[in-house]
Amino acid sequence: MKTNLLALLFLVVLMGSLGNNSCQGGSQQPKISAPGDHHFAIKVASLERRYVVHVPPSYDGIKPFPVVIMFHGGGGTAQAAMRETDWSAKAEQAGFLAVFPEATPPDTTKPGQFRTNPQTWNDGSGRFHSGRLNIDDVGFVDAMIDDLLSRFSVDERRIYATGFSNGASMTFRAGLELSHRIAAIAPVSGHLWLKELKLARPVPLIYIFGAEDPLNPLEGGTVRLPWSAGNKRPPVLESVLRWAEALGCSLEPEVIYDHDGVKGVIYPHDRADSEIVFYTVEGLGHTWPGGQSLLPESMVGKTSTKLRANDVIWEFFEKHPIR
Repeated sequence: MKTNLLALLFLVVLMGSLGNNSCQGGSQQPKISAPGDHHFAIKVASLERRYVVHVPPSYDGIKPFPVVIMFHGGGGTAQAAMRETDWSAKAEQAGFLAVFPEATPPDTTKPGQFRTNPQTWNDGSGRFHSGRLNIDDVGFVDAMIDDLLSRFSVDERRIYATGFSNGASMTFRAGLELSHRIAAIAPVSGHLWLKELKLARPVPLIYIFGAEDPLNPLEGGTVRLPWSAGNKRPPVLESVLRWAEALGCSLEPEVIYDHDGVKGVIYPHDRADSEIVFYTVEGLGHTWPGGQSLLPESMVGKTSTKLRANDVIWEFFEKHPIR
């Protein structure tokens, strides 16, 4: 009788232990190490949000890898951004995880489509459906980073963000509101729309623009977007100077590069973690520098290989982990 009672107690304890392990295991994602493109979905504020991670062959699931988040432009998709920028190839060459999140379309029951159901980011400008509905894109990025940490071995001091056009504006917003997580930012061909700039920590900035961008002219002005006309753009320099002021940098730039139509300037600061670099590229339209465009030249202007954005951005990112 006593033996049977002890056996019963042992069985109860064993089942309880197994039950606890099962719950704990269910709350953790299996670690991923296989190279290639991996697609994920998470729930944020009642919306299913998606992102793609390109894993290079050098990733073994043990050594923590840096992360580069690439925000696609307005009307774009993660797949389109992968084709236009080729960040996946740079990830394989340099050794980091390339992450491509998806914005939301106006009709979430249908796939995003450039003209009829364009995916856009809530970049703080109040534009598009994402701004009018106040889609929580910052919350999505924050949750996505948490999800990445659960699935991959990530160097949390080296999580970076870049983006194009509306995605560049989202890059500014993510850098501002998630400055405790994002080490440095690299917006390309998009504006800083947020009115208040209060950074919890200095976030270094490298900013790139085409001198012949018809949708975001360097001097500002009114432009026509594929979905609407009469859109006002501020001068590009305004975004640079506002970030420089927030970091306490000098507002007097120093030229660091001037060759073959590419000009780079730096806004000096005594601290290395407050660096700002601004590049302009002659002949470049509203396209990714060194990449390709999926839109007609009549709409967005010319491509250019005078500057390869992935190379200069990654070089900048490597110098700027969270300190």
